[in-house]
Amino acid sequence: MEPIISIDAEDDPFAYRFDTQFLIDRRDRDLDEDEIAEYITSHFEGNSLIAVGDESLVKVHFHTNEPWKLLEYAFSVGEIYDIVVEDMIRQSDGKQG
Repeated sequence: MEPIISIDAEDDPFAYRFDTQFLIDRRDRDLDEDEIAEYITSHFEGNSLIAVGDESLVKVHFHTNEPWKLLEYAFSVGEIYDIVVEDMIRQSDGKQG
């Protein structure tokens, strides 16, 4: 696995372009939001992580440049739905994200 390279998001508010949000529903084992958050922060480049829920449902919010990788991981953990990926640069230009 390649090392995670940090971007200084304070210098660039759109360093992580895609606001990615989804729900993970328990598939065959209980969910652990702390375990999910730890995995995301150690394996994906991004910021503004929120992972909250319980053993049956976890909501994730994360800014990243590679939302497809985050979704692939989430699907390995459980069923994913209510997926929203918004392009914050498009939004700042007054376009639909």
